Amino acid sequence: MENKNMVYIQSGGPTSVINSSLYGAILEAKRHPDLIAHIYGSLNGIEGLIDGNLIDLGAEDSEQIELLLQTPGAILGTTRRKLPKDFHDPIYLKIIDNLKKHHINYVFVNGGNDSMDTCNKIAALVNELGLDIKVIGVPKTIDNDLACTDHSLGFPSAAKFVINAIHAFAMDAKAFKKGKVHIIEIMGRNAGWLTASADLLPEETRPHLFYIPERPFDLEEFLVDIKKIYEEKGYALVAISEGINFPRDMSRVRVDSFGHAQLGGAATDLCTIVEDRLNIPTRAVELSLTQRAFPAFISLTDRTEAVRTGEVAVQSALQGITGKMVVFKRISTYPYIINYELADLDKVANAEAHIPSSMMVDNTRMSQEFRDYLSPLIEGEVTLKCKDGIADITRLKRIKVKD
Repeated sequence: MENKNMVYIQSGGPTSVINSSLYGAILEAKRHPDLIAHIYGSLNGIEGLIDGNLIDLGAEDSEQIELLLQTPGAILGTTRRKLPKDFHDPIYLKIIDNLKKHHINYVFVNGGNDSMDTCNKIAALVNELGLDIKVIGVPKTIDNDLACTDHSLGFPSAAKFVINAIHAFAMDAKAFKKGKVHIIEIMGRNAGWLTASADLLPEETRPHLFYIPERPFDLEEFLVDIKKIYEEKGYALVAISEGINFPRDMSRVRVDSFGHAQLGGAATDLCTIVEDRLNIPTRAVELSLTQRAFPAFISLTDRTEAVRTGEVAVQSALQGITGKMVVFKRISTYPYIINYELADLDKVANAEAHIPSSMMVDNTRMSQEFRDYLSPLIEGEVTLKCKDGIADITRLKRIKVKD
């Protein structure tokens, strides 16, 4: 009987639990050695499958596989490469050649909106060619903007970090009799889920103002509100999404292959405006990559679901299912219960989920519905294995799969 192998692809921006999904997929695949002979990893996302740059994950030491549960970043490497629309492009010939050469019958793509576009194209391609290859998407994005699912893996842990970072920062910011306007910039291109997460904080450390992409941003109203809060409290704490829109110079911003501008610097630009217009001291804080890569605040709920999602993805492929992404359907919030289901990739790819109006009150608060939604997702703590005070990480041997 011909070997049937699997390949796992990590794509897009990493999260603190993206490797936990890989962990779950590896464990589930090892439970079926009669169905999956080899477990391959594609280095740097789809580029590894294009270039034939694959490693044998089945040859890795078990203790290193265990450390995936606390290893941030994408252990296999990632990419934001967009596949062409035309299936006649030579890139697709390379992908098909490598799938056939390495006897790959199962493809798993772990990523967000754009990555599901890649996943969908591969699924459509192998289907058009009549190949017996099952393709399943594994959800991941800290922006929490994937369609068809209650939430996205990685978001709960990133939200937990944002909440605790602002909690500590607020205590520092309010220590002075006369302080500054502190503007904290949080990831979120078109969706403000991460910024809104700080609403779970108690009143004494909650940001005074929230600005998210789902609401129009009025610069003049912003300045009026800042001045009022600063005069009343002697400082101001503002949480903004990186994607809020206001007049600023974006002429030198880089754009990726999916047409997305590389964001950042919104807090700095707003601080400059506050100082120029109001003559109030400011401090810009950009949480940047730390919010998606900090293992100490991994949500146990998030990690548990990430592992289980990797398992479900492999189980689904072995059942002959293809062209789907694993999604979560919330059955209950108190107690928190979800079901693992499947959604068509073409309904997920390039679609976005935004915060519904029912979860928003104004620029000072979210609704109780939002707090009920988020609360169970950030629960549960993890204990990190450390060496000399430093959290240990996975170190792969990266044994290359031979042509």
